Order: sequence, then C-alpha cells, then structure tokens
Amino acid sequence: MTFLPLGVNFPRLPRFAASLVLAIWPAASFAAEAAATPERTGAPHRFEIGADAFLLDGQPFQIRCGELHAPRVPREYWRHRLQMVKAMGLNTVCAYLFWNMHEPRPGEFDWSGQADAAAFCREAQAAGLWVILRPGPYACAEWEMGGLPWWLLKHDEIKLRTRDPRFIEAARRYLQEVGRELGPLQVSRGGPILMVQVENEHGFYADDPAYMGDIRQALLDAGFDVPLFACNPTQQVRRGYRPDLFPVVNFGTDPAGGFRALREILPTGPLMCGEFYPGWFDTWGAPHHTGQTERYLTDLDYMLRTGASFSIYMAHGGTTFGFWTGADRPFKPDTSSYDYDAPISEAGWATPKFEQSRALLSKYLLPEETLPEPAPRHRVITLPPTPAEQVAAIWSNLPAPITDESPRTMELYDQGFGCIVYRTQLPAGPAAILEAAAIHDIGQVFLDGQRIGFTDRRSRHYRVPLPERTTPATLDILVEAMGRVNFGVEVHDRKGIHGPVTLTASGQPRRELRGWQIFRLPLDQPMLGTLRYQPTGEQERTSPAPAFWRATVKVEQPGDCFLDMRPWGKGFVWVNGHNLGRYWNIGPQQTMYVPAPWLKAGDNEIVVLDLIGPANPVIAALDQPILDQLRPKLDFAPSRRRQVTLRADFGTPAHRGSFDASPALQEVSFSHAVRGRYFCLEALNAQDGGPLASVAEIALLDDSGHPLSAEAWTIAYVDSEEREQGDGTAENAIDGQTANAWRTQWGTAQPGYPHRLIVDLAEPRTVGGFRYVPRQGPPDTTGRIKDYRVFVADDLITP
Repeated sequence: MTFLPLGVNFPRLPRFAASLVLAIWPAASFAAEAAATPERTGAPHRFEIGADAFLLDGQPFQIRCGELHAPRVPREYWRHRLQMVKAMGLNTVCAYLFWNMHEPRPGEFDWSGQADAAAFCREAQAAGLWVILRPGPYACAEWEMGGLPWWLLKHDEIKLRTRDPRFIEAARRYLQEVGRELGPLQVSRGGPILMVQVENEHGFYADDPAYMGDIRQALLDAGFDVPLFACNPTQQVRRGYRPDLFPVVNFGTDPAGGFRALREILPTGPLMCGEFYPGWFDTWGAPHHTGQTERYLTDLDYMLRTGASFSIYMAHGGTTFGFWTGADRPFKPDTSSYDYDAPISEAGWATPKFEQSRALLSKYLLPEETLPEPAPRHRVITLPPTPAEQVAAIWSNLPAPITDESPRTMELYDQGFGCIVYRTQLPAGPAAILEAAAIHDIGQVFLDGQRIGFTDRRSRHYRVPLPERTTPATLDILVEAMGRVNFGVEVHDRKGIHGPVTLTASGQPRRELRGWQIFRLPLDQPMLGTLRYQPTGEQERTSPAPAFWRATVKVEQPGDCFLDMRPWGKGFVWVNGHNLGRYWNIGPQQTMYVPAPWLKAGDNEIVVLDLIGPANPVIAALDQPILDQLRPKLDFAPSRRRQVTLRADFGTPAHRGSFDASPALQEVSFSHAVRGRYFCLEALNAQDGGPLASVAEIALLDDSGHPLSAEAWTIAYVDSEEREQGDGTAENAIDGQTANAWRTQWGTAQPGYPHRLIVDLAEPRTVGGFRYVPRQGPPDTTGRIKDYRVFVADDLITP
C-alpha cells in the first residue's frame, strides 16, 4: 500500500530514519523476543511508530479501527459484535476500560463477567482484530463520571485529573492492576494490544504536561511497553502536549483541518484520528441524533485514500446498562441507548451506514485481505402485554435510617448510586417556600406521603411551594441520582442534597431545617431481595406513588426484544436480575433493549421501578426500537427555561469584534474584566451572509485567563434554536462537546440576524474574555458567525 503524505511543507524522513522518530517516543518500540507468559495467545509481533507510517513487523500498517465497549454489549454477544466489526472492513477495535467498573470500592478489583477485559481482547484476537486499549484513568464516553469511581468524591477537596496525591495514588493503584491483567496481552507478548492511550482529551480539561507525564509513567511502571499515545480534539491538540507521548487528533468532520492542526506539533510521523464520529449520542428530552452519512463517508474516504489511520467512534455503540449512563455538562443526562447512529445498531444489526462503510472500506484492502460476511442478525421476538401483578411501594420498604443534623450528599453516606430519601418533621405553619442550595439530580417533595412538587437540576429549579399545615407533617425529599457528569471540571458531581435546606414563610425570616433521617436506596441486588410485595389492586394501579412493580412474563423461545416503556413514567428495569438501565417517558428513547441471553424459556421476572407512577403498569415488548419519539408534555418541568423579558437597552457592550471564518478555537480577551450574572453573545451576521447562526462551544475566562466552571450555568434566553429537524438546542453551546452545536432554526423557519444567546452563570462572575469554537466542518459551513457583540451584566433579563 502506498502511503501519501498529509499536509504540505513538512519534512519527511526516509524509512530507515524511523529510529530517529522512535527516539522521540521512548515507549514506541519493543522487542519481539519478549519472554513467553502463560497468557500468551500467539506469536510476538513488533509494532512501531515510523517516520511516516505505523509499522507492524517492519511493514507499513494503516490502522482501520472501530470503537466498541465491552460493558455496553452482553458478554454472550461479544463475538458477534466483533465479527461485525471485522466484516465492516476494520482491522482493529478500540476498547475503553472504565475504572469505576473495575474498582467499585477502593482496592477491590473486578475483572469478571462484563468487566472481563482480557476475555474481550482475546475474543477480538480470535476475530482477527488488533486492539487499541484506552484504560483511562479518565475515559468520558458518556459513562458515569467519565469512568472515575464515585468514591473519590468522599474526599471533600480532591482535585480530579490533577497531580493531587489522593488522585494520583489511586490512579497508580488502578493502572498497576490494569497492567497485571492486560499487560500479557500486548502484541509484544503474542496478544492483540498494539497501543495504549494515556488519559483522554486532557487538553480540554487543563494544560498540564506534568500530569500527563505522571499517568504515562504509571502505565510504564505497570509494564506496558507498546507505544503510548494521547488524543485531543482539534482545538486542544497543543494543550498538555509532551514529546514523549505520540499525539492523535479527534474530530467529527474536516479531516484535512484536523490533520493540519496535528501537524503543527507532529511534523513527521503517521497521522491518526483517535475518534471519528459517524453519529452522536442522545440526552433525555432532546431530539434523537443521526449523523450525516454522506459527509461521514466522504471524510472516511479521505483518510483511507491518504493513508491516515482512524478509529470510528462508535462502530457499535450498544447500551449503557445499569447505573452507568453519564451526563453532558452542565447537566444533560444521557439515555441508556448508546445506539449513536453507528454503523452497527444497538442490537447488533447491519444498518445502511454499515453496508456503505463496508463497500467503501473494501476498496482499500491489502491484496491478501478479504472481508468475511456479516454475522447473521439474532432472532427477534415480541411479548404481548402482561400486567404487573405485584407492587412494593418505596414508603413501605425504607431501610433503617441514618440520623444527621443537616442533609449531606450521597457519597458522604457511603452510597454511590440509586436513590436517597431525606426526612424531617415540620411543625404546623403557614404556606412557605422550601429551598435547597442544590439537589442532584431529580427531587420529589412529599408531605405526609403526598407529592407536592419536583426539583430539577436541568433548570436549577430547587424551590418548591409548600401548602399551609394545620398539624405537624412529615417532609420527605426523594432524590434520584442520575448519571454523574462525564466531561469537564463538572465531573466533581456529588449526588443528593447540597444543603442547607430552608423554609421561608411570608413575613418570617428564612429558617434552616435541621434534624434529618436519611434512608439509602442503592437499588442493588441486596436491596431488591428485601422488597415486600403486595398484590396489585386498582388503587395501586392508579397511584402516582414511587413503587417497584413485578411481573412474571412467559417466553416460549428467547430472542432479542425491546421493552415498550411508553405506558411507564421514569425509572429502572430489571429482567431476571439484569439492570437494563434508565427509562423516561419524555424520550427520545421509548424502548429498552433486552438481549436474548438474559431471557429464558418459561417464566421471567421483570421488575420496574417507577418513580413518578405509570399510566398503565403492563409489560410488553416490540421487535423494533423506538429511539426518536419526544413527548415533552409528559415532562414534569415542561418548560425548563423561565419566561423572561429582555432589558430594552443592553447598553455599552463589554466587547465587540469579528470572528475569522476558520473552524479553529478563537480566544478573545476583553480590554478590562467585567462582572455580571448574565453573558450575552449577540451575533450580528454570518460569514456566508445567510440568516443562520451557530456556535459549537463557548467557554468563559476569568480575569487571569483561566476557564470558569460551567457547573451552575443554564441558558437564560435564546432567540432561535432548531428542535424539530435536529438537535440545535442552545445548551449544545455550553456542554463542552465541539461535535454538536447551537443552531438557529433551519427547518420550518429561518429567522434572520441579529441572534442572541444569553447564559445564566447562576451568580455574578468576573469575566475577562471567552473562547469560541465555531460549528465544525469545512470553511463554508453555514451559520458561522462573523461580527458580534458581548454584554455582561446582572440585569440583561427580568424573569
């Protein structure tokens, strides 16, 4: 295969000078004579980073990789999914490890079942695939806390993903265990692992080469001798760069632009895209995402044609089972389906995108390569409606309480997942406002067992009116912990109540509520085994009280299916003890994937926890998923943004300027710092002269040029956003993800400039500038802003 140089005017070394390049990356070469180990599964190979190509046993090797996460695929289906990856035309599979799955408690490691990463790598090798390992310690991947274990948050002041000794020591212990488990499967010892990634996209988080060096050294100390590499988005490839870590770049489009940015720090050596996005993930309450297949194929062809290596993220997304779903920042919780509009669907089916990818990749095979046929689709069944015949109310199944003077977060009660109830006694009194500093994530407020209202982290709504009480009453706050934020500094995401909790009545001073009972509901198997069920009566069927529902469903012959959750509200589902993940009737996901191996012929136990109450507690299954049905009217917070009035005159702007037309990150510094609660970007026109505006990402900087945390931010106002033809919601501009964007309406309407986007920073902050990332794509991408003004003040809007 001929490898063409990408980029121009960069020196290229002859092939014999590869050793000069290897001197830059000390971990890049390893001996084929490595001692055999009991785990050895094949002959050792030599994998190197050459002057202009990867080299496998001295021969140029283009990495055609696809991402697939073992925990998101039932173990019984690993072989099937890997065969599909191979049949698509790929030669490598990229595999994340999630620290929180492998070390659920400090010092307690789990490499069994779905967490058996070594078995997954051996399956990949059996399927004829090499492996790129991404062990973390941080992963992202829309996974709970980005793969970091929740118990790190028991340290009040810990600084995650930094050189904080508490973090580094824990990460070293974990990576040492990774080396013990997977080191024998390196290609140098006869295994399939070609390369190992150090951390993940740390340039977005910080500019800290020393931290990256610490993690690199931890992997070397753990016994990894294959090439080590680091990945970053196009806009952050320079941040945290070290010459002893091979750099790759992540992007969703515009490979030429991405590789140009990479060449600025990598004048020689092979070019690789570490994450190339064919689709995108979904968040609750937002439209279902589908990728632009034509653009994806064009960009993929560019990389194949020019000899660049790549990893398609995701080749197969699968399902985020259990409690492992994450949340976009500031807080947009992810769906359980991780279908991703990937070439291989959530259930492992070949999609049109798969067939098109296979046809394209087949044109670039080596002379000796042939593509196997895709693995056959698994049998699919339906299940007729079966009523839930038993119910166990949460209030009748509370465990022994913990007493505390003031409520604290879940982690400080040694709980990582599930729900938690905070209870106190209120005296008789007038109507009042109940308020907490914050409640993570969804709170339900009850008086004497009757639901009074909701709190909602999505909109930072933590106030609930309480009615007059003529007698003392029991106050319960039931808090559901959804996935922890998996991106940005917001991964410091503690669940439960962030106190104080106060009560304010008209004409009376605010009073802090003290003296609480805390009931932990971890929703694990020990807890589920203690539930006391009662027969379902008509009263229970129509009750909105939080409860577990149990049904016995008969199956003649197991097959894959999709539970129809449209009659239900919000919660979790267990099938024969397997936690399928979260459901929520607001969509876009309305079904839950059930793999056949988790069913059995005969009776099957299905348990549904519904936290807001079902419309009809029946279990049924379809033979097709529903992943694109929004039902916003069912949301208990149907309008997550307050109705606001804009100030008539915003006054003098804090800054005015013009963006250039490139897709690169652009940093703007104000002539002097300004302070205010609201930040307004007012776009005056577009680079292409059209009516559309778009922003991939905005990050605000303090007066020292450091990024401000977006932890408490919300969108206060936007004049236009696309919600019908796709996800152009304004929250995309502050979620840290440059592959999606706020976009003004382009479907049924196309309102013109000016366009305003106002971010509520929750409290007055000092702003010294901002970073702007335009919508990604080639230079003629529509909606890129040209001229703009910025306003920062406390009174830009009035609720």
